[in-house]
Amino acid sequence: MQNIQVGQHYKRTGRTISPCSTPSVADILALRPDQEIFTVLSKVIWGNTVLLHDLSYVSKAGFNVGPAEVEAMRLVSQHTSVPVPHVIHTACSAGYGNIEMTIVPGTSLDGRWDTLDARGKESVCRQTWQLIAEIQAIPRPPELEDIVRCGVDGSVPRDTFFEDLQDPPRALRSDAELRARICERYRHFGGYQYATADDLLGMLPRSERTVFTHADIAPRNIMVDANNRITGILDWEHAGWYPDYWEYAQILRSAAWGDWSEWMDRTAPRRWDLRGIEAARLVLALASSDEEPEPEW
Repeated sequence: MQNIQVGQHYKRTGRTISPCSTPSVADILALRPDQEIFTVLSKVIWGNTVLLHDLSYVSKAGFNVGPAEVEAMRLVSQHTSVPVPHVIHTACSAGYGNIEMTIVPGTSLDGRWDTLDARGKESVCRQTWQLIAEIQAIPRPPELEDIVRCGVDGSVPRDTFFEDLQDPPRALRSDAELRARICERYRHFGGYQYATADDLLGMLPRSERTVFTHADIAPRNIMVDANNRITGILDWEHAGWYPDYWEYAQILRSAAWGDWSEWMDRTAPRRWDLRGIEAARLVLALASSDEEPEPEW
């Protein structure tokens, strides 16, 4: 599976995989029980692979795929009108997971954005913020009420900004502890732009509440129809409980999406001063641990 290419179609017979042309329904119906045709929707080196199988369902597999992503989609389906894939089957073991899901209709906003006029861009961004508001309104379980940053299942954070340097890791129980954690990691990984902890600490935004957060809202994870209505939000592997400014900070973190971040900033119901986050990001981005290699299928 390591040599498959994004956007290409393949036919699998047993353990043998070979390229094929764009499949038709007739091609799918003609398959033997030991055969399938799949299309590679996305693939990250040493990361996750997303495949479309037999024009009927999608699978996502990798070391970052696990029960937490399934639980995130369940929570969103239960408490909001946000369109997400329906999980068909899950298999997770030894740190490697596979989720089979229904197909979300529409087209990725990633390929549509540059064709939209100003009205279309504004409409999509306002829809996105409305869905984010629903996500942030998901009630937090009582057992997590005193934790300000954790996974959807209450697990300690393992991300670039919030992972504890100590073992066993400490829970983050206040906004002050969360900001101190960012400063601690900043200094540990060589951040010297700000001489004292107070310099960076004073620049970090204050969180008023902890909310459920997708944490990777981007054009590649938004599906839209021909009328630019959002039909799905994908890729919930980073979802969890975060400070209320985090979705905004993640949306504005990159210029790789053209003017999408600018439009999201322009239409945001609230803005935060992200100077401290961006300063820390420059250092902590280099501290990301290497992902494990993907096994052969």
